[in-house]
Amino acid sequence: MKLTLQHFAIRSTNALDAWVENQIFSLQPRLQIDEANVRLAHRRELSPAYQVQVHLVTPGPDVFAEGHDHTLRAAFGKVMRELGDKITGRARKRPQKVKSNLSARAADSRTARVG
Repeated sequence: MKLTLQHFAIRSTNALDAWVENQIFSLQPRLQIDEANVRLAHRRELSPAYQVQVHLVTPGPDVFAEGHDHTLRAAFGKVMRELGDKITGRARKRPQKVKSNLSARAADSRTARVG
C-alpha cells in the first residue's frame, strides 16, 4: 500500500506520522487498500479547527471520509469510525447482493418452466 500524508499548518513528527500510519494499516485486514491519501489540517480561523480527510483507493469503489473536531485525535477518530462503518456496510452488501441475484435467477428459471 502506498501512503501519502499531507500536513497543513500541522508540524510533521515521527510520532504523529507513525500513529496515522498504524491507524490506516489497521484497516488492511478488512479491506484491500492499494493507496491511502491522508490530509491533516489545522485552520485556526474555523471552529472546530482540525480537519482530517482520508481517501482510500481500493479495487472496488474508493472510500472517502472526512472529520472535523477541536483536537486532531478526535477528528481522526471520527474519520476512522466513518471508514469502519463504510467498510462494514460494503461487507454486508456483498452477501445481500449475491442472495438477491440468486433469488432473481430462481424466479427466472421458474417462469421459464411455466411458459
